[in-house]
Amino acid sequence: MHAVVNTYGSYAFGFLHTSKAPECAVAVLHNEALPFYQEKKLAVGAVLTDNGREFCDRDTHPYELYLILNDIEHRRTKVCNPQTNGFVERFNRTALDEFFRGVFREKFYESVEVMREDMDVWLVHYNTARPYLGYRNMGKRPVATIDSYIATVLDMKAS
Repeated sequence: MHAVVNTYGSYAFGFLHTSKAPECAVAVLHNEALPFYQEKKLAVGAVLTDNGREFCDRDTHPYELYLILNDIEHRRTKVCNPQTNGFVERFNRTALDEFFRGVFREKFYESVEVMREDMDVWLVHYNTARPYLGYRNMGKRPVATIDSYIATVLDMKAS
């Protein structure tokens, strides 16, 4: 699973695929995350990743090229220090506990595409219906945290 998690409200995007190719990491940004933030009129200034080969730092690397083309800064976590990427680590644990363990007990998947459809349904629940108890959200749903941020910014601009 390739995951993108907003560090302000823990809004998450996920893409299930059979490889860790850079193109798959780009796909979740291009197809899911950036359109969401563009619709909300929020700029994405930086992306924090681990040091996996799908995020390599060569200028000819597909992930790096995509970030450069979209004027997004690429930040990396410290090596052997997963707590610096705690939002994604916590999301991965939640996805494992609340999605993967449950569906694997109830269903046999014949393809990644079918599992991806179920994951997409779960992500909608995670982002819009499930309260997040993290200190930033204080029991609000991730989408509500993002929306309240936008409302606050608009109020500040209006006054």
